Amino acid sequence: MTDTFEPANGDGSAVASTGRAAEVRTAFEGLLQIRRLTNTGTPDPAAVPAAWELNRMARAVALALEASGFPPSARDAEDRRTAMGYRVREGERPRTVCVDWLGPAGSGAAPAEEAELTACAAALAGLGWEALLYRGPRKRRFLEVEPGGVSGTGT
Repeated sequence: MTDTFEPANGDGSAVASTGRAAEVRTAFEGLLQIRRLTNTGTPDPAAVPAAWELNRMARAVALALEASGFPPSARDAEDRRTAMGYRVREGERPRTVCVDWLGPAGSGAAPAEEAELTACAAALAGLGWEALLYRGPRKRRFLEVEPGGVSGTGT
């Protein structure tokens, strides 16, 4: 049995445990240490995603959001939303992930999504990610996140 830490992506069950905050803090400090050790050619190595993160972007962004204090959404065994918060999913374009703000019916997630996603974008920007707010299907907003300084088209 492996006891590996996984950041909450917003699609799993609720992650409330007595030691969860300490686990998140330890994992995030480890991520920052990886940045400092691998991004030696940049002025602020901790402010640039490491190559390790670029290969696991959804995991890295979920960890950044959870460490920044944002609550993850959650689902129960019947696949119903049980908590309002972020959900990180793979993006449609390579090297992107998307962040949604979701919750159970009647939770107020839709009216809160613009403010919450804007706050998520600000937290991610401080960690070297570029997050743009879009309006998607059914007029719901989402963030498209990519490593900072990356051009999507090259034009």
